[in-house]
Amino acid sequence: MTANTITPAGPAADERVASKSRMAKLLGRPEIGALVGAIALFAFFSVVAPVFLQPGSIATVLYGASTIGIMAVGVSLLMIGGEFDLSTGVAVISSALTASLFSWYFSTNVWVGVALALVVSLAVGFINGWILVKTKLPSFIVTLATFLMLTGLNLGLTRAIGGSVSSPSISTMDGFDSAKAVFASSVTLGGVEVRITVFIWIALVAVASWILLRTRMGNWIFASGGDDYAARAVGVPVVKTKIGLFMGVGFCAWILGMHNLFAFSTVQSGEGIGNEFLYIIAAVIGGCLLTGGYGSAIGGAIGAFIFGMANKGIVYAEWNPDWFKFFLGLMLLLATMVNMVVKRRAEQS
Repeated sequence: MTANTITPAGPAADERVASKSRMAKLLGRPEIGALVGAIALFAFFSVVAPVFLQPGSIATVLYGASTIGIMAVGVSLLMIGGEFDLSTGVAVISSALTASLFSWYFSTNVWVGVALALVVSLAVGFINGWILVKTKLPSFIVTLATFLMLTGLNLGLTRAIGGSVSSPSISTMDGFDSAKAVFASSVTLGGVEVRITVFIWIALVAVASWILLRTRMGNWIFASGGDDYAARAVGVPVVKTKIGLFMGVGFCAWILGMHNLFAFSTVQSGEGIGNEFLYIIAAVIGGCLLTGGYGSAIGGAIGAFIFGMANKGIVYAEWNPDWFKFFLGLMLLLATMVNMVVKRRAEQS
């Protein structure tokens, strides 16, 4: 008999070092679902409302998106870190009121009020984060309490100090014009005025993306959001990371608060309630999960752009704006479902 020749099998491929195709990497990005949705929505409004494509209309859409997107940057990073903040809407108004009331009643240069507002905004973020990590309470409870307290302080202190629900106009005070140039001016591009918040928004997204993808801090954020106990076990400073993320939200609230103040020179103390949901919706539409550990700053920016398109596109199409919240809820539901599918496909691959 002739012995059968057995060819020894080669070593099994190690799936840990297997390379992924470019398409698999693309589909694994958290913002891909939002990007597809943004392209589809842009094409839709371009057809049903041709005025949507005019440069002035695009500038208006970008401005509306930037007022949501600035906050969505901080909120997105916080959600990737496994937490969320219900006090962001009123925190924006608190920052603006701090700068306005201090500058007016102490007769200082408005830049002094701006600096104090930054300190207050960062302090609110620090307190939220500190209470969270020390008490182990859910961020829902901690920031809901902050939301209620800031709402009361905004209304109560403004009325007690000035006898009104709005702050005095500071348009004639020293430093107002230079502060307005920084926070609420416009830049002319191709004959179209683009608000400076659009450029601030883009810069914040770029910095946040660099932090997430190119720094150790970014690894800490993902690790803290994915499993904070496991992150602590490998040396991740979870406490500092989460407090820093809340302070980052406070910084974004300060920027948007200063824009609101210097765009209108006065602030209504009862504003901001409900806007926190818009910031969270933009982040979720952009691919961030409420469970943490997944998402991107670019996704949050795309989510804010979708919000801006839907908000203004309905007006340009001459539809009843009462339907806007319905479309917003529908987009949130669809985006959440798509994001879950994308995440599962990425994990399987």
